[in-house]
Amino acid sequence: MQRIINFVLRYRNAFLYAFFAFVALVTTIRSHSYHQSKFFNSSRWVTGSVYGVGSNVSSYFNLQEENKRLVEENQQLRKILFNTFNDSIQPLDSTLAVYQVLNAKLIKNSFTSPRNYVLIDKGEDDGVHQDMGVITTDGILGIVENVSGNFATVQSVLNTKSNINAKIKGTEYFGSLIWDTKDYNLVQLIDIPRLVPLVVGDTIVTGGMSSIFPENVPIGIIKKYDLNDSKSFYNIDVQLFSDMANIKNVYLIENQDKEEIEELESRTIE
Repeated sequence: MQRIINFVLRYRNAFLYAFFAFVALVTTIRSHSYHQSKFFNSSRWVTGSVYGVGSNVSSYFNLQEENKRLVEENQQLRKILFNTFNDSIQPLDSTLAVYQVLNAKLIKNSFTSPRNYVLIDKGEDDGVHQDMGVITTDGILGIVENVSGNFATVQSVLNTKSNINAKIKGTEYFGSLIWDTKDYNLVQLIDIPRLVPLVVGDTIVTGGMSSIFPENVPIGIIKKYDLNDSKSFYNIDVQLFSDMANIKNVYLIENQDKEEIEELESRTIE
């Protein structure tokens, strides 16, 4: 208590000055309408700024929850899109849906080695299994290769073992999507016949000839092309829509008819 009294006595002149300055300010504001207007405008600006900062801080801490909501909403929209029947705007009944969609997050991403893999935070306990297709918000990412209870590894399209059926959008010209390891932004589409008219900028999408990816999932655009050594087929460089070095959220696609299709194909081949 004595310290407080000593402090007040020591700075009594400053406190006295501040008190008279406050009284003078209040008197001036009350006696002049111009000063009143300026004061209240300033107070509203300060109050608005404080509330604005508070709103921004609140929004920042709500971003994670908002992002989760958007990812789940996107998951449902993709499920509807993949189960749209014959390009109709009316989706199939949910009980007849062929494709199911799960969301996941990347834990580890590799894109600089010849055989790149991605680790995601979902596994068998979440319904993930081998050979599910994996896409980003922009395009394809790869195919699930190994699964544990809570995690899964995905063979990236940036992998020399990767071979995905793809086609030129709006046509039925199919080929195989591979990677030559030279550039993580570019993959190669091969086995497109030379008779096919190509244009730089044409869109490449999944072909739907496998039981992993639905048809017409975006892949990228034609960057350049030339004929192979036999002069019968094109070698096409495809610039990926997905930024393979900057991926966070992914979607896993399950074709619920996959086992039946593969069993039938196996019996047919035998």
